[in-house]
Amino acid sequence: MATNDNSSDDSHLNKALEHLNSVLVTGETIEAWAIQRRLFALTSRRILIAATSGRFIKIKRGLLGGFDMTDFRWQDLGDAKIKVGVFGADIFMKIFSSADLAISKDSNQVLMLPGFRKEQAEQIYRLAQAQDQSWREKRRIRELEELRAKSGGITIGPNTGMQQPGNIPEDAAAKLAQAKQMLDNKLITDSEFESIKARIISGL
Repeated sequence: MATNDNSSDDSHLNKALEHLNSVLVTGETIEAWAIQRRLFALTSRRILIAATSGRFIKIKRGLLGGFDMTDFRWQDLGDAKIKVGVFGADIFMKIFSSADLAISKDSNQVLMLPGFRKEQAEQIYRLAQAQDQSWREKRRIRELEELRAKSGGITIGPNTGMQQPGNIPEDAAAKLAQAKQMLDNKLITDSEFESIKARIISGL
């Protein structure tokens, strides 16, 4: 009897993995996958999760057959956490609602994924952390470039070399405040902050 149960489990897992492979896009590869332990799915279908080269995928067998899939791109990952217990490891994924590289303070979803084997869950977590750090750096570079572009956009009077009247001082102050906030958030280094500050002040 135990052998038949194991065979059934293997069959269901193989079908889930086949479905996972079928939804990959050109050039996308599976980095790691994990299957929920049966202990945590006594009243529901078990969950298969996977970390690919471009996104995180969650697959669950449908009640009437087939599979239900949830996925999100790595650039939309806000944070990843893992909690390891006696019987399994839980993974938590915070997903930003932002559709591009821009940082968003509001997230629209937190995925709670309980009861995976420790080794599999830890591998998924490490990959998620690596992707999170990579995209944080990309966002940091993009914001730095945007701030540098803005710092050079102050208008100088054509004849006197003095500031033109208007909102220029307020704009400069706003740019300095933005640079200071990026420094406080550790998005730029002290030297980068001083360089941006010098460019803003030199344009006044």
